[in-house]
Amino acid sequence: MSEFTWPIRIYWEDTDAGGLVYHANYVRYFERARTEWLRSHGIDQSAIRESTGLAFVLKHMHLDFHAPARLDDELLVSVAVKEARSASILFSQSVARGETLLVQAEVRVAMVNLDTMRPAKIPAELFPAFFS
Repeated sequence: MSEFTWPIRIYWEDTDAGGLVYHANYVRYFERARTEWLRSHGIDQSAIRESTGLAFVLKHMHLDFHAPARLDDELLVSVAVKEARSASILFSQSVARGETLLVQAEVRVAMVNLDTMRPAKIPAELFPAFFS
């Protein structure tokens, strides 16, 4: 499966008092990259929600921090599908500055019915995106 990358730049608002990227911001970067990955495959999450009442929600996230990012750094956030099940997807994600790995993540998202918040099958038309 191919890896998708999405570029970001670090701004003042991303950093903490020590001048490093605040740890919780990496969760935002990973979320944004997954959203852009879906868009790159023509998947509109708002349209899915409106037409089916389904949405992806975060089920599990494991982060490993290797090195800090700082103000003005240009980074790449990656997204790769490790596993796709009928109601969830496991992603491997990372944030890197050039060849330097900063943060690694394993992220599982689950498809749920927003009315009941119960697991739901991922619509079949979405599956080709997970394996390209």
